[in-house]
Parts: sequence; structure tokens; C-alpha cells
Amino acid sequence: MTSDLPPHVLVLFGATGDLASRKLFPGLYHLAVDGRLPDHLEVIGSGRHSPGTDDEFRAHVRGALDEFVGDVDDAVAGPLLERIRFVPSSADDGAGLAEAVREAEDRLIDAAHCLLSDVRRLLYLSVPPGAVKGMIGMLDREDLVARTRLVAEKPFGTDLATARELHSVLTSAFSEEQVFRIDHFLGKEAVQNILALRFANGLFEPAWNRHTIESVQIDVPESLTVEGRGSFYEGTGCLRDMVTTHLAQLLGFVALEDPHAFRASAIRAAKAATFSAVRPIDPERVVFGQYDGYRDEPDVAADSEVETFVAAEVWIDNDRWRDVPFYLRTGKALAAGRRTITVRFRDPRHRWLKPEGGGVPEPNELVIDLADRPKIAIEVRAKRPGPDMALVEGVFRLDLVCDVPGADPLEAYERLLLDVMRGDRTLFISSDEVERLWEIFQPVLDRRPRTQVYAAGSWGPASALDLPLGGWRLGGASAESSSSTPPTG
Repeated sequence: MTSDLPPHVLVLFGATGDLASRKLFPGLYHLAVDGRLPDHLEVIGSGRHSPGTDDEFRAHVRGALDEFVGDVDDAVAGPLLERIRFVPSSADDGAGLAEAVREAEDRLIDAAHCLLSDVRRLLYLSVPPGAVKGMIGMLDREDLVARTRLVAEKPFGTDLATARELHSVLTSAFSEEQVFRIDHFLGKEAVQNILALRFANGLFEPAWNRHTIESVQIDVPESLTVEGRGSFYEGTGCLRDMVTTHLAQLLGFVALEDPHAFRASAIRAAKAATFSAVRPIDPERVVFGQYDGYRDEPDVAADSEVETFVAAEVWIDNDRWRDVPFYLRTGKALAAGRRTITVRFRDPRHRWLKPEGGGVPEPNELVIDLADRPKIAIEVRAKRPGPDMALVEGVFRLDLVCDVPGADPLEAYERLLLDVMRGDRTLFISSDEVERLWEIFQPVLDRRPRTQVYAAGSWGPASALDLPLGGWRLGGASAESSSSTPPTG
């Protein structure tokens, strides 16, 4: 397959880090397998400390492919690895990197028989927030801004003030159109499918409002602990790491109005309108938790109050969603690792129709599983076969991979890397979104809820289990496996 993408020089800062090993290099490999990479591509890994010679760095990348891809095709991996080298750089010294980029551009011009103006630069800035200002200054000094698209990883600041400062730093060298703020959740097939599910089906769109929907849960529990990321979590916490980013973006996709087109300007305008109607979060309706054992993690303070769990109630004051609560929950060391959106519908209240065995019928729910193999389940009621009018529960299930012949889903980072090379900003975050989301969550930062300890392997603090009326779909409303006590220091 021949790609229609122009020649690219791709620079990965943090190229020896976990993100590059787990996602970025495997993503490039999979794109190469599918023939989606530019036919003419040079990849430069960079960072403060060199892993050795170029061959040693290629061996490091090959090791990452073996670990995170598995069965690697040498016919694909070999040519890809030949295009990769490592050049050290820092905020203070980028001269060697700039020279390497220009040498790579010269090779691409010769190979592709093109002009310099035809060669694109893609800079992937996976560095700690405190390093961004210095790195942007270095890129500007070394004249690495022209013909460049810059990918910026979260967190986009730590509060409203720092988010504005970060925007000022980025736009001091790059135009807003050059900056691609990445949230990998938006690259997931299942997340994009929320839009198709809603707007392409007459079954759902007329019912997607406060008249028929009782509540919405956006639930991303994780069974893993912080796993050696204690230093990162101590400076960030769960609210900044997950809620103001991933979960807020899921909220935007679930709640937005009809964008009328799948392009950057339309999707961003629709999300902006939705976020503008979100009330600032009431800290009294937010639960912070910390799993028992977090303080024993490396690089964690013995008296840390950092939250590893957040549950929050969110309200959207517009005509579609007024009086419908949205519940967000995520955390580390919980009972299961899932990514689920649950839309709970109002009870039609026809009391002459009773469940088998009596009692109050459970509400209908639409459950969207955001796993890499996305699935949708719709829970309904039907008559039990027999002489009596008694109801039983039934479930419609749709497997969005197995049920589609020839389906070729892309992993989130693969999709987003490809979109950057195409210049498509639809699934990336605007600076206005970032600022508005910090405005929404700033009250929680100003009046932090008390951090409650919960048992690892539970569903979090007991007070969070009862936050939604009727409980969470995952884990229920029972507190039998949770503890809720103040941290002791």
C-alpha cells in the first residue's frame, strides 16, 4: 500500500520512556504494517540521556516491540528500525537535534524528489509539565517551529492559572493551529462510536434528553495501583490525571448537541457549547479517596493526602440535560478495571406491568463498553412466556468488531498519530476547552474534599458508593467491601 502522506521527520521527546515503549513505537509499527505511514519518514528519538549508539537505541525499540506487540514481522520492523536514530537534547542545548532534523530533511528531499517546503515536522513532546517552557524555548531558538506540528501530552496545567500560563508558553512559539493537545481516550473507536450511536440512529437521538434519561454514569475504575508512579501522582493526583482530562472529554462526547459534521471546527464548537453549560462542580458532591497502601509506594510522602480516587456529580444547565445528573468515577486499586458509560432511562411507571416475583422493575440501561473491542448492551423488559403478564429482563448486545466484516480498528495512539500527520485536529483538545474545564473544576481545588482511605480491591469509599441515586452499575451501592476513614499520618 502506498501512503498519500507527505515526507515527515518525526521527533519523539522522551523516546526511552514508558509511553514511547508501550504506545508510540508499537503504534508506528502497526501503522507500518497497514501501510499507513508516510512512504518517506525519518524518526529521531530524543531526551537528556542517550541510550548509547543508534544501534543500541534500535535494539531498545525492538525490545519494546517484542514486549508490547508480540509477534513482530521482521519484514516490517527492519525497514522501520533503519529509519530510527537517537539524538540527545535538552532545554539548554538543542543544536545537535536541530542539525539532525535538517540532515534528515535533506535525505527525505533526495529520496522523495521534493522541495523542503513539502517536508513536514512532527514533534511529540512527552516531557514533565515543568520542562515544557524550556523545551519550547529551545525549539524556537533552534528554528524548529516552521512546518511543524507539535503534540502536547497532558496534564495541560495543574489549575486554571497554570493552564493559562502553559497556553501562553506554547503560543509564544507555535500558532494554535500547530498545537495538537492529545487525550488518547478520544482516539478510541468506542468513544468515536458514541457520536455514531447517537446521531445515526432514530432509536436513540429522540430519547437522548432529560425527558427520557434519568442519569448518566461515566465510570473508569482501574484495578492497578500507581505502579511506581508515586512521584507523578504526588504532584498530580487523580482529579488532574483522569477527571479533568479523560472523563471530562467523555462527558463532552456523551452530552454535546448535533455538531452537523465530523470535522475539528464542528466537534470543538459543539463540545465548547456543552462545557459552557456545565455548572462549576460543588465540592460537597465530590468524594476523594486514597487506597490503603498508597503511602507505602516509592516516592510517596508518609503523610500524603493525595487522592487516588474521585467520584463527582456534574450538572449541565441547558435544555437537553437540565436536572439530569452525570456521575464521574475513577480510581486506582479498585475491584475491577473497566471503561463504561451507563445511560439510565426513566421508568415509564406503568405499574400494571410487574416484574416476575413482584417488586419495582429495574430501569432500562444502555451500557457502552469502551474497551479496545467495544460493545454495547441495551437492557430491556419483555413478557415472560406463559399465561401471566409478568416481566423478565432481556439484553440486546452488539459487538462492534466481530459483527462488522472487514473491521480494521486502530488503537488510540495509532489513530491520533495518523491524524496529526494528516493535520486533522478533530479528536484533539482546544485551548478554550482546557481553560473552561479548569474553570469547572477549580472549586474542587479551592475547597478540597477530605481524602478518605479505602481498601485496595474495593469500590472506593462508602460515601462514593451512594453518590448516584440507585447506586453505580459497577459495584452497586453496597459498602460491604469498602472502608471510609480519614487518612492517618
